Amino acid sequence: MSEQIKRFVRVDHAGEYGAERIYAGQIAVLGRGAKGDLLRHMLDQETVHKETFETLIAERRSRPTAMLPIWHVAGFALGAITAAMGEKAAMACTVAVEETIDAHYADQRDRLGPEETDLSDTIEAFRLEEVQHRDIGLENGAEQAPAYKLLTGLIKLGCKAAIRISEAV
Repeated sequence: MSEQIKRFVRVDHAGEYGAERIYAGQIAVLGRGAKGDLLRHMLDQETVHKETFETLIAERRSRPTAMLPIWHVAGFALGAITAAMGEKAAMACTVAVEETIDAHYADQRDRLGPEETDLSDTIEAFRLEEVQHRDIGLENGAEQAPAYKLLTGLIKLGCKAAIRISEAV
């Protein structure tokens, strides 16, 4: 098993774990009503993604990142803080995270060879669901969030840093 594939599986698991925690934080603040239902729908999809990568960690003899305890707290905090800023800020967080993951998954998909069709297909299926989450954020006023460009820029920067750290640690 190549080290690259092990890194892919490790970082993808970490990302889905973090996304699950972000949605949990948002639900803790905005969990009542229609927005809560929407957030729970996206959380449920992230949970399926995370569980798939948990299985792949075992199958591919990879390992989870040692950063999971940090991502546990940081993800929930990011979700809760953006939700406390308002529904539009929570949706801006979703847009920022999902745009970053869309690019990350597309890069991985493009780097996988023909011998990794199953993994490539899984990554592509999950990428398309992440794009749907981004679209949901945009449809629900993400761009009207206070300081949208600054907020999403900072979140994207944090996501990219988390990706690099999770690949290595």
